[in-house]
Amino acid sequence: MRNQSRLLCLLLLYVLCVLPNSSEVLAQSNGGAGAPQPPMAEKKTKTTNIHGTTLVDDYFWLREKSNPDVIAHLEAENAYSESMMKPTAALQDKLYKEMVGHIKETDKSVPYQWGNYFYYTRTEQGKQYPIYCRTKGKDGAAISDSSDAVAHPTKPYVEMSFGMGKDNFPAISMTQHAANKYCEWLSAKTGEYYRLPTEAEWEYACRAGTTTKFSFGDDATKLTNFAWFEKNSDFKYQKVGTKLPNPWGLHDMHGNVLEWCLDQYQPTYQQFASATTLDPVVKSTTPYPHSARGGGWDDSPDKLRSATRRYSDPSWKQQDPQLPKSIWYHTDAQFLGLRVVRPLKVPSTNELFNVWNNGVEKD
Repeated sequence: MRNQSRLLCLLLLYVLCVLPNSSEVLAQSNGGAGAPQPPMAEKKTKTTNIHGTTLVDDYFWLREKSNPDVIAHLEAENAYSESMMKPTAALQDKLYKEMVGHIKETDKSVPYQWGNYFYYTRTEQGKQYPIYCRTKGKDGAAISDSSDAVAHPTKPYVEMSFGMGKDNFPAISMTQHAANKYCEWLSAKTGEYYRLPTEAEWEYACRAGTTTKFSFGDDATKLTNFAWFEKNSDFKYQKVGTKLPNPWGLHDMHGNVLEWCLDQYQPTYQQFASATTLDPVVKSTTPYPHSARGGGWDDSPDKLRSATRRYSDPSWKQQDPQLPKSIWYHTDAQFLGLRVVRPLKVPSTNELFNVWNNGVEKD
């Protein structure tokens, strides 16, 4: 059922907060003789070296969703939760039905036009996720469920913020193809033209008229005022816009998450050295490598310089269990995000298509 997990979370909070004497009931059920004890996950230390930083995780093994020990632990947690919440079962059922009763499960959004098409979303009773549709029509009223294109989101095999936070935090772990398709969707949604920046555009914006190592100068000791990196990030990304901006008012150009660029990565700029080139960009011809800039939360100061260049690698999908690997997620690149630009000049339809679809998204 749509938003079922969110409803259950809200329901649990409601029961714990407003049920008369609910805390006493739960406390009594927990304190009696033979009361169930919360399951404790076994510590199995795993050490990982990422970009020169050693990470120690005692519970990494819990990511192995097909591991019988993981399944057994989850079943034990569910059993414990059901046992502890048993005194409120009748109220939970009543409140859940009341909440569901306020939701129109089969519904349709207001359509918006992009070119010759109208785009909209619809939901169906009993399904978890919205359905994204497009259709040709003269006005919004002409839209029916017989769309010429329908897309369902693919459910991630893990929660893709990896527990580091969602609201006002950077999006992470998307492939460059996914970042390009997000720009295409955003353009259709808003009626404006969005895309990833080229490497040249990114560095121009990062430097903001400066010629120093960083946009604030050469003194790396000041980096803590402008960036989240290995020294101050606490091994995770942080909320965007919480550090000082560069001279042009742009936040997080240094650190927090690495940012995709439009270019195929080339080790040098030799092809642009013979003459002045206006708006240079290296077009994609292979799935790897593609350029990324800015440095991330787990990087050292030298990797946060305005001129530092990084590139994608197949190892960024090492934990992806799918064969072939997903074209949407870099499961092991939790330091990778995106920044978009909105050019003043909108190119031709063919150019738009080539920007958002590089044709080399599959490994």
